[in-house]
Amino acid sequence: MKEELSVSDRLRKLRLSRNMSQRLLAKRSGISNATISLIESGKMNPSVAVLKSILDALKMDLAAFFAEEKSQPEPLIYRSEELLEIGHGKISFRQVGRSTEGRSIQILHERYAPGADTGKVPLRHAGEEGGVVIRGELELIVDGERYLLGPGDAYYFESSRPHRCRNVGTEECELVSACNPPSV
Repeated sequence: MKEELSVSDRLRKLRLSRNMSQRLLAKRSGISNATISLIESGKMNPSVAVLKSILDALKMDLAAFFAEEKSQPEPLIYRSEELLEIGHGKISFRQVGRSTEGRSIQILHERYAPGADTGKVPLRHAGEEGGVVIRGELELIVDGERYLLGPGDAYYFESSRPHRCRNVGTEECELVSACNPPSV
């Protein structure tokens, strides 16, 4: 079995494979050179929004960044322990499937610790996304407008609109979401 690489190691390896300096990556991603250096040295964990900005500049999506190389066909059924973790820290994004390559949708089982936030920088990407809150309270901000969702509540919007999520409750918030095309 392959030894799993850290975010810092994966990012450095990916940047070098693209023959890109930290300065050029900083310029293309809009993230400071100092921040990229701190992330690559393992001294800082990036938020989902910061990592997404960096990966956009490297032309890679979050799922592919965390996925292992494919060695066998995708299965039909995924047990809970087989979902691919593509989040980190206080947010867990567990993806159905090993990769989004060749897929038209991305399905995630999301968990937000109390106070967890997708980041101060709103996310924006092509396509649509929707989800259903299973438990807890989720604050969804789309185009600067705030919505509070609880168990059974759902959302659906064009993901080109600036958006972010935050757990405003005192307990873990859990939801299932889908994005088409898969988010980068």
